[in-house]
Amino acid sequence: MEMGEWGGYPWTVIPVENREEYMKSLEKASVDQDISAFSNFIAHLVNEGLKGKPVAALPARL
Repeated sequence: MEMGEWGGYPWTVIPVENREEYMKSLEKASVDQDISAFSNFIAHLVNEGLKGKPVAALPARL
């Protein structure tokens, strides 16, 4: 396995601007035992990453 991959998937960054959606999906998975929102959220980020599309941006330099 190459560095930065796990099970054939690349590392995935959760963008700060998507934190609320991420936290809500984690809460639903934990409280309701429903991982569909979380898995869809992560799948979208992974798929975009595999396409080479950045999902997170570095902050502008001051």
